[in-house]
Amino acid sequence: MLGRDVTLYVLARLGLVAVVTGVLMLVKVPLLPALAVGVVVALPASLFLFKGLRQRVAVGLNERQAVRQSERDKLRAELRGDEGPLTQA
Repeated sequence: MLGRDVTLYVLARLGLVAVVTGVLMLVKVPLLPALAVGVVVALPASLFLFKGLRQRVAVGLNERQAVRQSERDKLRAELRGDEGPLTQA
């Protein structure tokens, strides 16, 4: 789920850069300046236009980080000998 959301967010932002660049090129702005303006304009615009998607990505990243942190803490505790063996005979 997280991977799909991240991919969708990246593609949406790239699409926004392409749209802004394309509009500027339609009004006869050369490619490189149009691309530069497209990148600069797309950053703040994507914060507003893709707010829901950005929040979903952030929540997914936070959840994933929490799981990884708990697994890391458990492994460190096992390595220190704080917890009993995983399986008892």
